Amino acid sequence: ASDVYKRQTINRKLSSLKHFFYYLSKKKLLKSNPLIKFAGLKNAKSLPKSLSEDEVEGLLEAPDIKTDVGMRDRSMLELLYACGLRVSELVGIQLTEVILSDGVIRVTGKGSKTRLVPMGEEAVDWIKKYLAESRQNILNKQTSKFLFVTNRGGEMTRQAFWYLIKKYALMANIDKPMSPHILRHAFATHLINHGADLRVVQMLLGHSDISTTQIYTHVARERLKKLHQEHHPRG
Repeated sequence: ASDVYKRQTINRKLSSLKHFFYYLSKKKLLKSNPLIKFAGLKNAKSLPKSLSEDEVEGLLEAPDIKTDVGMRDRSMLELLYACGLRVSELVGIQLTEVILSDGVIRVTGKGSKTRLVPMGEEAVDWIKKYLAESRQNILNKQTSKFLFVTNRGGEMTRQAFWYLIKKYALMANIDKPMSPHILRHAFATHLINHGADLRVVQMLLGHSDISTTQIYTHVARERLKKLHQEHHPRG
């Protein structure tokens, strides 16, 4: 962490000096800005905040499933965690992209790239309940091509879901900054903690480059250390 702060401090000071020399050169007190070609240091990537498995459980159980809207929200949270989706991918899922018989969804990610992601039995069950009991009630005789809908007949927006997940985090007494992206990080972290390969996580997250997924390598290293301590005779 200290290395990260050093980099950030250096970059801030370099930026201040660049602006200062720019001001001097503009006032013709200097012939040119001597720092114009100096690039800042690349910031080291730090692991995004995540949730424990117990915290995820509390978040998923927060919506009131006795209501149609609560059933929709529970299904969205379950799917988000089960598949590690980006929030834009979640709200953009269309009915035709949900293949319940195979337990997968077709996801359109960045660059319009599509991927098939397994949902898992739990998420499949919640989607089935939502489709059977709640979706049409929310639409109230309107139609929509999207899986998750509002009572206006449109799809759920990113902004609306952002608000919902913050609300449910408060209800679950999760005292952490909350966003849909944190559930995506929890998905990846928990997969690796349970033994998933980094390449598999890359495919599931829809990362085009393994370097993006490598932010989770230290999670894998910590897991290996723990396993070594638990099972090696000299751990």
